[in-house]
Amino acid sequence: MSDASATAPQEISHARVLKIALPIVLSNATVPILGAVDTGVVGQMGEAAPIGAVGIGAVILATIYWIFGFLRMGTTGLAAQARGAGDWGETGALLMRGILLAFAAGAVFIIAQAAVFWGAFALAPASAEVEGLARSYLEIRIWGAPATIALYAVTGWLIAVERTRAVFLLQVWMNGLNIVLDLWFVLGLGWGVEGVAIATLMAEWSGLALGLWFCRDAFAGDQWRDWGRVFDPARLKRMMQVNGDIMVRSVLLTGSFTTFLFIGADLGDVTLAANQVLLQFVEITAFAMDGFAFTAEAMVGSAVGARSRSHMRQAAILTSQWGVATAVLLGLVFWIGGGWLIDLMSTSPEVRAAGRDYLLWAAALPLLSVASYMFDGIFIGATWTRDMRVAMIQSVALYVGALVILVPLMGNHGLWAALVVLNLARGATLGLRYPRLEAQIER
Repeated sequence: MSDASATAPQEISHARVLKIALPIVLSNATVPILGAVDTGVVGQMGEAAPIGAVGIGAVILATIYWIFGFLRMGTTGLAAQARGAGDWGETGALLMRGILLAFAAGAVFIIAQAAVFWGAFALAPASAEVEGLARSYLEIRIWGAPATIALYAVTGWLIAVERTRAVFLLQVWMNGLNIVLDLWFVLGLGWGVEGVAIATLMAEWSGLALGLWFCRDAFAGDQWRDWGRVFDPARLKRMMQVNGDIMVRSVLLTGSFTTFLFIGADLGDVTLAANQVLLQFVEITAFAMDGFAFTAEAMVGSAVGARSRSHMRQAAILTSQWGVATAVLLGLVFWIGGGWLIDLMSTSPEVRAAGRDYLLWAAALPLLSVASYMFDGIFIGATWTRDMRVAMIQSVALYVGALVILVPLMGNHGLWAALVVLNLARGATLGLRYPRLEAQIER
């Protein structure tokens, strides 16, 4: 891509929205498959400990890597703006900054792995057998840390340049290779838990290699090794500021959902199980809505980079229209077919009954939450991350207040109502800031 081709704002259309969004939705749909296969493969060993070891090891690493999720969002917003401004050199430099940061972070985790694993098992103790197997799993998987974290930057860059089909192919390649190697190493060669870890490690590094090949335009010139630009203090400061704001926002959001689970646990085992089942509906909603939120990131970021207010408004409206349509569809599916889905996920009569009692909340959440998803995408694309951080703090404060008031009065219904308050507040606090965001675009 030449600089000249990126200077003029691109046409905003429904076709462009779907071209970006649908591969992301399909990519997200592949995510749960790998975990199920990992569990199923080690389950064929006929023992409980290997299943627990792979489960706890995967959770520990997912938690560690999740800290760097900001790298995906920050890279998308900044790179989309650089692309919209026609600054292809900066677009390439941004990818290199993200990869260097990822490799540095991965190296730190490899060097400090003993302390990291000790802390993890102190927080989540397991039996001696499970912990021993989990340590063997982690000691192999940790060598994939640089690749896994770098893939956040690669994915963010591909979304920014609207190559989401490559994101889908990348996800299919990694999960497909991982599954094939799982079956070979564990069932064929009898390598057990270590086989699962080696399969994932190989998939991670091969995924990074494929991802970098998809990003080959960024390495076509010398911009990726223009170290004066890559390490420019002002650009580095901007990148760290954006990523820091997103990290704070993400920590608060994750803490809010963790609080939801903990409070639900105090309401009894049946209620906890019902909430866990219904939260799968929330996860499905997130996977679907992310497709249009990520599209907003790319299209709004490009429009902001091109300083086009009209294109930014069009991008925000069109992506949000598809977001609302998707939310309505999901809500209807959950309302009409929710009982069947609950029965599919649980055989307990008590859990099934409780799930139906609270199904209305899960069915209503997609539509009540759509503004929070879409404004997140819009503000990330515009890199107005400070406002996102402040809005999230305000929303969590309202959520905590709702928990204090509603849970004692309404029990688990109050807990779900508080979650609705959180998502409505996220959308409202950003929505109130949107006119100011749009006004700062020049034309």
